[in-house]
Amino acid sequence: MVSTVHADDFALSRVASGARKPWFGIAVQRFGQVSALSQFLLGATLGYSMTFGEAALALLFGSIILEVIMCIVGIIGQKEGLNTALLARWTGFGEIGASLVGLAIGISLIGWFGIQSAISAKSLDALMPGALPIWLWSLLFGLAVTAIVAWGFVGMQWLANVTVPLFLVLVGWSVLSELSRHDFGQLLTGPAPGPVMSVWQGTGIVAGGLIVGAIITADMTRYNRSKADVVKQTVVGVSLGEFVIGLAGVLLAHAAASGDIVAIVTSSIGFVGLIIVITGTLKINDWNLYSSTLGLVNFIATTFGRNLHRVTTTIVLGVVGSILAAAGILSQFTGFLLILGVAFPPIAGIMVAEYFVVKRWRDDLDVSRAAGVLPPTAPRIVPATIVIWLVSAIVGYMTTWGIPALLSLVLSMVLYIVAGKLGWVGGVGIAETKQTAAAAAPADAIA
Repeated sequence: MVSTVHADDFALSRVASGARKPWFGIAVQRFGQVSALSQFLLGATLGYSMTFGEAALALLFGSIILEVIMCIVGIIGQKEGLNTALLARWTGFGEIGASLVGLAIGISLIGWFGIQSAISAKSLDALMPGALPIWLWSLLFGLAVTAIVAWGFVGMQWLANVTVPLFLVLVGWSVLSELSRHDFGQLLTGPAPGPVMSVWQGTGIVAGGLIVGAIITADMTRYNRSKADVVKQTVVGVSLGEFVIGLAGVLLAHAAASGDIVAIVTSSIGFVGLIIVITGTLKINDWNLYSSTLGLVNFIATTFGRNLHRVTTTIVLGVVGSILAAAGILSQFTGFLLILGVAFPPIAGIMVAEYFVVKRWRDDLDVSRAAGVLPPTAPRIVPATIVIWLVSAIVGYMTTWGIPALLSLVLSMVLYIVAGKLGWVGGVGIAETKQTAAAAAPADAIA
């Protein structure tokens, strides 16, 4: 029974102690997630509107914000061995709220999966013009990622081990090729080539660019063996990803006096630049599909009482996302996905407030963790959480100053703690948990 759950990547159960992984391998995956093409683009955006020193400060402050969120949420995931959507049932959301969390994750990330597939398809077409129609490249790229994700965490680790070093080598090549034509000292001390942006604004862009990844970090850290491993992989993966790739983008933007990083790398080093685009997209797209699948599996389980197999769901979602990308439909939903993104920060705020402060359902997790199973019941719905989630998301959407994502996260945390102290946090109805299998060893055997 355990082997079946293992093959399903523990989509609806705790990760068994024997399935936990060394921290460095997961750190490579985290680095691959952070050092994707989007980070290159972010660095170019900062570099076009900031001096090198200002951009470095923005990356530093933004990284600190992200690392704090990732470590706190990640430690919850590591301790409980549960993915984000499943964990939400006992961290303030209840069964219905958790199903909505899963649905939001599923829709958002499968949308981005399709959009990223379409971006790579255009790069492949530029690399081999006329070889295949763009729609077919898009379909093939999406199906290739689907096959890797269907293999599970092991397949994604293999992908990271291949693409991350390749991406780093290619980025280094592109930077050296472009910078060799310029005075390096001038790039470090020169003014921003474009419209000026403040360090505070830059910090907001850095933090906001990876906030969804920070919220769903339990999907990754549930495989960690200890809290220390969570901290190590986060600090190493995020810091290197933000600074190595981000600052490379800053320098290229200064050198080319442009914020279009894709145009810079493809025009300066041609073939290699296109490979950078493809490898940079490949590594983040597997996590888009993986977390989307976990979210949908949990949504179906809580809403319809059916436990879908992760591999089957991955294949279906991957095929659907690839077809939609090939048809060019998902490009019309970018605005919708950006709006949906404001729903994520309050999820983390509520989960952290419940798990560490209010602790309304903490005992249920503690007792069941000792047996390596899920709590036997969960609240059906927690009305206060739904209200706090909605209010915090709206505030984040309406805010135009500071860092909206961080503001909505902190607001949700404060509101939930206040509601908990006033006795307003409570479940309505009880839902019995369907146990998929017992873990190989008690989850609390993990440090």
